[in-house]
Amino acid sequence: MNKLPVTAIIMTYNEERNLRACLESVNEYIDDIIIVDSYSNDKTEEIAREYTDKFYPNKWINHSKQYLWGIANTDIKNEWVLRLDADERWTEEGFDELRKIIEEDSADGVYVKMKIFFMGRFIKHGAFYPNYFLRVYKRSKGAMEDRWMDEHIKVDGVTLLSNIDVIESNYDRQENIALWTTKHNGYSTREAVEFLIAKHKIHEIDTVANLFGNKTERKRWMKENVYFKTPLFVRPFLYFIYRYFFKLGFLDGKEGFIFHTLHAFWYRFLVDTKVYQIEQLAKKNNQTIQEVVKDHYGMDIDAANEK
Repeated sequence: MNKLPVTAIIMTYNEERNLRACLESVNEYIDDIIIVDSYSNDKTEEIAREYTDKFYPNKWINHSKQYLWGIANTDIKNEWVLRLDADERWTEEGFDELRKIIEEDSADGVYVKMKIFFMGRFIKHGAFYPNYFLRVYKRSKGAMEDRWMDEHIKVDGVTLLSNIDVIESNYDRQENIALWTTKHNGYSTREAVEFLIAKHKIHEIDTVANLFGNKTERKRWMKENVYFKTPLFVRPFLYFIYRYFFKLGFLDGKEGFIFHTLHAFWYRFLVDTKVYQIEQLAKKNNQTIQEVVKDHYGMDIDAANEK
């Protein structure tokens, strides 16, 4: 069977643990793979070059900046683009469905279902499945949002919700809790910055928020207009109650309890703590939010906003 005319763009940094399995899951099915790397110092490049010659190093700022740089500065062969993280795996069944969509030319963008495994358990409840993300799209019709966190691909055309399951497997074994906390510590910083940019109107936020739009747009609207306006340190508790009780997260057993507790009372609480600390430091030191973020987290908000 011929490979699909799809270009996968994978962003990496020290992904030797995940990258081979990721590439194995797509290599037989698509004809173009691009790696945009943030100067890894492990075996990431060595593994990547077993599958593709298109390996591009670029300085990391955030996910959306790195992806946008990849779209603008790499040799993309195809009209169809697949956004892929190194800890994600596609399946043969997923590519069978994608082949039909491409051959029928029935959409300009395709939403897939992210299937999260945590400590060896599929997290099926708590509104984490099916959780749709637009991951495949026509390059002429789509573009990535330019923001610090929770970036999505916007498509000016027809989109569809597929039955394609994409497996997220970075935290699928018990010994990898440290990986989860390390990665989400970084996420919490970027989400705190994103929140502060919006709250203090530092820059205009690129967003697809729309109460009357698709599921992704409605979810973003709720986050920006309800969750963000809920008091700090209160909202993690409400988040846990919503996920664990109203959305039946308790049905995922002990692993689900750990997962939802960490999301609410570690990750979400950490975001609020960083927001609070940054604002307090700005007042105490008579600095701007931008100055505090740069001094304490090494992130240049203003420079990153430059087009």
